Amino acid sequence: MNTSLFTSATTRDGVVERDFVVGEVPGVLWSPVDASPGTPLVLMGHGGGLHKRSRGLVARAREAVLRDGFVVAAIDAPGHGDRPRSAQDQHWVDTMLAERAAGRSMAATIADYNRSLVERAVPEWRAALDALQELPEIGSGMPIGYSGMTLASAIGIPLVVAESRITAAVFGGVFVYDDITIAARRVTIPIEFLLPLDDPEIDRQSGLDLFDEFASEDKTLHAFPGSHFTVPVERVDTRFFARQLRPGGPATTTH
Repeated sequence: MNTSLFTSATTRDGVVERDFVVGEVPGVLWSPVDASPGTPLVLMGHGGGLHKRSRGLVARAREAVLRDGFVVAAIDAPGHGDRPRSAQDQHWVDTMLAERAAGRSMAATIADYNRSLVERAVPEWRAALDALQELPEIGSGMPIGYSGMTLASAIGIPLVVAESRITAAVFGGVFVYDDITIAARRVTIPIEFLLPLDDPEIDRQSGLDLFDEFASEDKTLHAFPGSHFTVPVERVDTRFFARQLRPGGPATTTH
């Protein structure tokens, strides 16, 4: 076992939580106490301005472990969580906040910032996946899913194009720009897409148009009232991964 990957470990209520570092990228791995080789893995991305231990992400990760018997991993995006922002990243963030406060469009700034984050984060996710596959409870043959909204979708859509090991994904609430549309046309794996219908910053039609661009034959749209700031928990459908990552049916757990 690659014990050097982990920096700490705790167990609570049937979930083993381990901090790890790959290169300079910190992450968290949640797993069942009795995880066996070949356990499906779900990669969970966080939203913009959040981090790998955001309350909603941790809740979804623990649910996926306890209900479905999955292993779940999250890492901090560049300039998020335990990772310092560069001067350029801080400039983009300050510009976005000023544009939001003034009621101006943030689209151009978000597109530039997200392009830079994607260039850095996609290789980091792939390196983390390489390291995690060395663990006996995961290995090289397990099914892998990816889940995340907003920034996590901006990163995740290009990631699943680049990474053939990911076989199912949940996206949504993403600011749409040309790079995202082009990447979506190359996504062929099963997806679920979450669409906030009343978002003041993300146009509803852009989400519908992006959903149409995905090349996946197996794709489902879940639309809900409100914005990407208030996603109903029940809309983040971990049962999607139970269907996609366990072809023989969901795992039976005793937790």
